[in-house]
Amino acid sequence: MFTPEALKEELTKPKHIVVTTHHKPDGDALGSSLAIYYWLQAKNHFVHVIVPSDFPTFLDWMPGRERVRIYTEDKAANDVLIDEADLIFCLDFNGLPRIHAMEDAVRNAKGIKIMIDHHLEPEGFDDYRHWDSQAAATAQLVYDFIVDVMVDHSSLTPEIATCLYTGLMTDTGSFRFQTTTPRVHEIAADLITLGAKNWEIHELVYNSYTENRMKFLGFCLLNRLEVLHEYRTALFSISRQDLNRFQITTGDTEGLVNYALAISGMKLAALIVDRTEQVKLSLRSIGDFPCNEICKRYFNGGGHRNAAGGNSNEPLPDVVNKFKSILSEYKTLLTHN
Repeated sequence: MFTPEALKEELTKPKHIVVTTHHKPDGDALGSSLAIYYWLQAKNHFVHVIVPSDFPTFLDWMPGRERVRIYTEDKAANDVLIDEADLIFCLDFNGLPRIHAMEDAVRNAKGIKIMIDHHLEPEGFDDYRHWDSQAAATAQLVYDFIVDVMVDHSSLTPEIATCLYTGLMTDTGSFRFQTTTPRVHEIAADLITLGAKNWEIHELVYNSYTENRMKFLGFCLLNRLEVLHEYRTALFSISRQDLNRFQITTGDTEGLVNYALAISGMKLAALIVDRTEQVKLSLRSIGDFPCNEICKRYFNGGGHRNAAGGNSNEPLPDVVNKFKSILSEYKTLLTHN
């Protein structure tokens, strides 16, 4: 493992650097990546942000978005950039399978791999690690990395502050999740002071629904919400026909699971979506209920205690039935106040 001092030394001279994050980047993933991009570029490094897939259109406004390369759109050229990189910053993921088609290229790359992340159980592919599973967001850790590890608060620009604030805001559910500590508010306050327009960022992320997305939300609430009072659990099951009917694009289902958890008395919520190639699950919980345990044990996934994800190759009805059958094992936890 590299030490902070060794990494600082590596960064004293211009390097070829790739920044990447997980498949289907969210606000934290993209915000963290663009913040690191701006910070490294200001140090005269040659930096490319390469992400495994597209990302939500409600993030298209972000500073530096036009510099982001989609790996699958030019695989050959992106493979060259990865292979020639002196350093590869891996943000908001702790295992290379999370970058899907990019996995082999990054795994086989000769460059130093720097992981900045807050997910449980890192795989161990990295040469340098700035990791804390208690952090509210990777954006929090990127801020800590720049300010505390690299001792470079003076390099935080309005663009970096905007990107990091977006990551903090989205991964804390607008600062309402249990992970929102006093430290998170201190960082948010500093980012606002540095130029992040908090009200504007909120509007751009949360108040930019397309007409189809709004109609889809109403349809799901009326027709796809199921409440299992016995287990204090609510779930949405969404078919590929539902997605096609409303022309759903990347990011349009984000936040839907939280509506299920918002029902009074619920302790666990699930969003189960047929994505054609796989059925994807997103779980959210309140208190001490371990979403990550269910995802890891039964659905090839993992994550945090109160927010986790998984997948299955089984048909949607079978996945829904499997999820429901598991609940009896957790009835005591689910019904205990």
